Amino acid sequence: MPRVRFILASASPARLRTLRDAGVVPEVIVSGVDESTLEAGSPAQLAQVLAEAKMRAVRGRVRGEALVLGCDSVLEFDGHAFGKPGHPEIAAERWRAMRGRSAVLHTGHGLMGPRQVTLATVSTVVHFADVTDEEIAIYCATGEPATVAGGFTLDG
Repeated sequence: MPRVRFILASASPARLRTLRDAGVVPEVIVSGVDESTLEAGSPAQLAQVLAEAKMRAVRGRVRGEALVLGCDSVLEFDGHAFGKPGHPEIAAERWRAMRGRSAVLHTGHGLMGPRQVTLATVSTVVHFADVTDEEIAIYCATGEPATVAGGFTLDG
């Protein structure tokens, strides 16, 4: 039986690490999708739209049979969708608003095979500790929260 390529359409080190920890070693192809141009009716739908767009963009560049996995996460906080803050200052501002409160992390998944597309979104309630301004500053100084959805990682 011929081996089918398995491709992760994501630049996320955390997603790659999760797959590798599970014994799956995908090929990584970054989609290049401009996330700022996509919209949806809700944060959960936006996570799905982003994941599907990434999956389809990468699949369109791959020749032959392959399984392509696209993923994206969006944090819903106070009814608003938050992606990557982009700057440590914005991440710190979000952390000050979120501390001691809860939000919902929506993660969209899209898997495209030779004859089938499967789409799913998983939503998880995240409870934030009541961290101090100093703890927020130390975390934001690492640079990590500026580059991830909602300004945090579960594994960071």
